[in-house]
Amino acid sequence: MFAHDFVRDAYLAGTCIALACGVCGWFVVLRGQVFAGDALGHVAFVGAIAAAAVGVDERVGLFALTLVLACTMAGLGRRAQADDVTIGVVFSWILGLGVLCIALLSTSAGGGSGVATANTLFGSIFGLSASQAVLAAAVTLAVALCVIVARRPLLLATLDPEIAAVRGVPARLLGVAFLLLLAVLTAEGTQAVGALLLLGLLAAPAGAAHQLTAHPYRGLALSSALAVGATWAGLALSYAISALPPSSAIIGIAAASYVLAGLARRVRAGRAGRRGGTQLGLPAEAGPAAAGPAAAA
Repeated sequence: MFAHDFVRDAYLAGTCIALACGVCGWFVVLRGQVFAGDALGHVAFVGAIAAAAVGVDERVGLFALTLVLACTMAGLGRRAQADDVTIGVVFSWILGLGVLCIALLSTSAGGGSGVATANTLFGSIFGLSASQAVLAAAVTLAVALCVIVARRPLLLATLDPEIAAVRGVPARLLGVAFLLLLAVLTAEGTQAVGALLLLGLLAAPAGAAHQLTAHPYRGLALSSALAVGATWAGLALSYAISALPPSSAIIGIAAASYVLAGLARRVRAGRAGRRGGTQLGLPAEAGPAAAGPAAAA
């Protein structure tokens, strides 16, 4: 499999994009910005269509519109965390703009090629050239490194903004910077799994990590490992089954990790409840019911 250049390029770009998605995704879930990540994915999609409509490189539209809208959402939100109303307004506006751009493409002389270019947003990781793979790896590694460097103040600003303000942590600036990094990752990551599916690689491994551990650094490492593992397995599965798109395989495996993590959490909670019931002198089957109210309190 690795004798082919396109496979090596796919693994290079996919590994780095997945690593950045794991790191950023953990904070996206913690900060409750999953909806913002979904909106940025749609912004990237519309950015590529808009670029095709005016006849420029789709990457220009991807990065320009995604960064501008990320700044807009950060500026309108409280502490640079866009609320659902802000995101919903941006979401609806950007989708309306997308419909307009598609209409312009369909009536232009180069409409066919423009639509074909926009279709790459659904994932074309096996179609990356060596230079594109290296660029994607460099950009996403830089994003992951920036988040890792800022992890402690970003964690404090997320969990306790008041204490962060007392300690002089620029919570609003961190919020804007994080949304901008998420925008860069979204624009670059569309090459791997597509703008409309990237949310799965951002949210599923991170959500699984949050269910399995409450320790922040272990969670970051686990989220990254799950995202990279899903990408590696998805690429291998897609190579083995030619009819299976790599983006579908990657997201399917990432979603399965989230489901399995949820099941593991339930099993672990059930065992803990039975142990608690036994220690209180209750029958084993009464343990979870007896422990539930106490835990809730």
